[in-house]
Amino acid sequence: MNQSITDVPGLLVGHWTDKDAGTGCTVLLCPQGAVASVDVRGGAPATRETDLLDPTCTVQKVHAVLLSGGSAFGLAAADGVMRWLEAHGYGFDTGVARVPIVPAASLFDLAIGSADVRPDANAGFAACESAHDGAVTEGNVGVGAGATVGKALGPALATKAGLGTFSKRIRDDVIVAALVAVNALGDVVDPRGGDVIAGTRNPDGDGFLSSEMLLQGVMGATFREMGGERGHTTLAIIATNARLTKAQAKRVAMMAHDGLARVIRPSHHPFDGDVVFVLSAGEKGADVGAVGLTAAQVWAEAILRAVKFAEPLHGIPAASDFSLKTDRFKK
Repeated sequence: MNQSITDVPGLLVGHWTDKDAGTGCTVLLCPQGAVASVDVRGGAPATRETDLLDPTCTVQKVHAVLLSGGSAFGLAAADGVMRWLEAHGYGFDTGVARVPIVPAASLFDLAIGSADVRPDANAGFAACESAHDGAVTEGNVGVGAGATVGKALGPALATKAGLGTFSKRIRDDVIVAALVAVNALGDVVDPRGGDVIAGTRNPDGDGFLSSEMLLQGVMGATFREMGGERGHTTLAIIATNARLTKAQAKRVAMMAHDGLARVIRPSHHPFDGDVVFVLSAGEKGADVGAVGLTAAQVWAEAILRAVKFAEPLHGIPAASDFSLKTDRFKK
């Protein structure tokens, strides 16, 4: 196993990255179709085609999921994913044309790099062209290119984050995996000891402050003046080769959010757009509860990896630039 979401058979991941502009997009392709659902917990989501993932809606399978930078502008990259899928003959057969089903979500990275450069349809198409089933590159790549965390005192005191992935095998041959872009308002903490490992930086340059304590004491006008009302989001895809219905995928998505809350504090803030998609791309028998609790575990680990592999960009330091209290995240 690659410890990547591509450990789930039939899935491919591709990136388009513009480090100069501090943005990018990442596509997960499941061309033959995968049962999918979604759970949106953040108060400021930027999404596309999420309504059809409700278990009461007709379409059962998606053909790709796009995660993009560029705020709501970046949702345009899904057009390029649809174009690529159509060109290769994939999509929902309507009788007159095959319509690719491509849910998407975007994060806010306009405060880093160039605000007027965002992923577009050509970027989405290019991400598809680069997609493969091998180990997924992590850190400042794709949708993680401009991702940051710890913005309780505004983007100037944030820490660089990025994209992470992780997988786990349960019950013989059942695989549950996560792909995540970490762009949270809050801090990323080590769940073993509670230490902040990436978050709001101390203006004095010595380590990190607690975003939770800052938000409890700095709310209102001061928070807005520091730029704290700007968008933030943690986006994730959970995939498994376990057989799930749309309703069961929805339950797994709800359980998976526990993983986010374990390592990002605070989470699901009114200015976050936290979203998780769940894809069932197999026929293995598995208990839904076991898949859900594993989904939370792999999501949490993928968040930690997104911080671990992030690198400084456009003057924003990464966690590796600090003297951390835990060896787990030292290179």
